[in-house]
Amino acid sequence: MQGYENKRALIAEIEETAALFIEEFTVIKEADRNKLAAGVERTPLQMIAYQLGWLDLIINWDKDEAEGKDVVTPAEGYEWNNLVALYQSFYDQYENCSLAELQQLFKDKVNNFTAWLDSLSDDEIFTVGSRKWASSPPFDWPVWRWVHINIVTPFKSFRSAIQEWKKL
Repeated sequence: MQGYENKRALIAEIEETAALFIEEFTVIKEADRNKLAAGVERTPLQMIAYQLGWLDLIINWDKDEAEGKDVVTPAEGYEWNNLVALYQSFYDQYENCSLAELQQLFKDKVNNFTAWLDSLSDDEIFTVGSRKWASSPPFDWPVWRWVHINIVTPFKSFRSAIQEWKKL
């Protein structure tokens, strides 16, 4: 798995992969936002909604922990062994948004997310146990690993998926 020297490197990777991902949507027609393509599991709307959902989840876990609340991962009413239902909640949340609105929301949430990361110290990002939510069963990871697996990696893999969708 890719590692990061410090939070600046992690933030730079998020900014770069986010920009490449969302740029892919500039040529997609509004009428096609809910179209599936053979061999691609999600529609364009679903791909962006997935990203928006995870950006919100991680920030909300940290916010809830800071407020002294019990953090439920992945989310209240959802289990790690049934993420399909969680993803459907993301799709439902954003189903009435236009592609232009989704693209702007994505950019705004990425900016908010990187500002949140920037507010943390390198120790908070890279030390196991610095956040209870990051060490919640079944995982015991530093914050950066959650960010990499649920933010950076999907930005890359969904970019490939939307490129494939556009070809079909």
